[in-house]
Amino acid sequence: MDNNDVLKTNHLRTHFFVQEGVVKAVDDVSLRIRKGEALGLVGESGCGKSMTAMSILRLVPNPPGEIVSGEIHFKGRDLLKLQEKEMRQIRGKEISMIFQEPSTSMNPAFTIGNQMTEVIKFHQGGSRQQITDSALNILKAVQIPDPARILSQYPHELSGGMLQRVMIAMAISCEPDLLICDEPTTALDVSTQAQIIKLLSDLREERGTSLLFITHDLGVLSWVCTSAAVMYAGNIVEYSDIRSILLDPWHPYTQALIGSTPRLDQEASALRVIPGQVPNLARLPSGCKFHPRCHMAKEVCKGESPPLEEKKEGHQVACYFA
Repeated sequence: MDNNDVLKTNHLRTHFFVQEGVVKAVDDVSLRIRKGEALGLVGESGCGKSMTAMSILRLVPNPPGEIVSGEIHFKGRDLLKLQEKEMRQIRGKEISMIFQEPSTSMNPAFTIGNQMTEVIKFHQGGSRQQITDSALNILKAVQIPDPARILSQYPHELSGGMLQRVMIAMAISCEPDLLICDEPTTALDVSTQAQIIKLLSDLREERGTSLLFITHDLGVLSWVCTSAAVMYAGNIVEYSDIRSILLDPWHPYTQALIGSTPRLDQEASALRVIPGQVPNLARLPSGCKFHPRCHMAKEVCKGESPPLEEKKEGHQVACYFA
């Protein structure tokens, strides 16, 4: 593991053992995030993006889920070898997560102040006044007006954009080395999305925080991330710097995602649709998992799944015909 590496996963596999069979939610995923880097994890809903994040934090519900193999190295330590008590010290302090829907991620029975100060007290300690002052300063850092009033309010009293800012404030309250953002702008209007994106970009540049940014929005990806991994049915199918992914995609799935993204210079009738849907992870097709939806698929694609290989320096693709 490189000294600049904050996170590195090797051949990570997370499976769910259910009545229908074995659901391979994360299947042989290897990722690498360096200090100050923002890695985008992109793909359709149901591809395993959020479960990859939950696996990194070891929050996979067990039963029925289980991390069956692989390694998760964070700052030189394999998280899979740590005791739960040690993981609790890492969650929220060294690795934080902004969940997809802030309104369901906060306890409606407690004020914003109760929930923010609990995090700071657990990881940093201090007197009640010191903890409250820290919470106020963090809310100011994420550009929340009148932070003292916000601390006394309940989650339902805030707008979606304001609640998302509070979630970001809670996530960065202990200055984590890695911030996992699980589609943090999905439920927000366009102007609020832009504000949240700028806020996350500023955090990365000013504090050197590394980001794992999960999204299905390629437009958002281009503003936030320095590199991207495209995920399909539990696998990484393409991995490179953000410019190569967006301007020179090689995998048919990545090309299809970009082709189905609306553009200002494109008529609505020209918008392409990816045929079919993401397969049931308990009943995956043989060979390349994308072949039933791929216009380039040939007989070889149905036999054996193509490995993720470096086709040129820094650009990995899992496709026989890339």
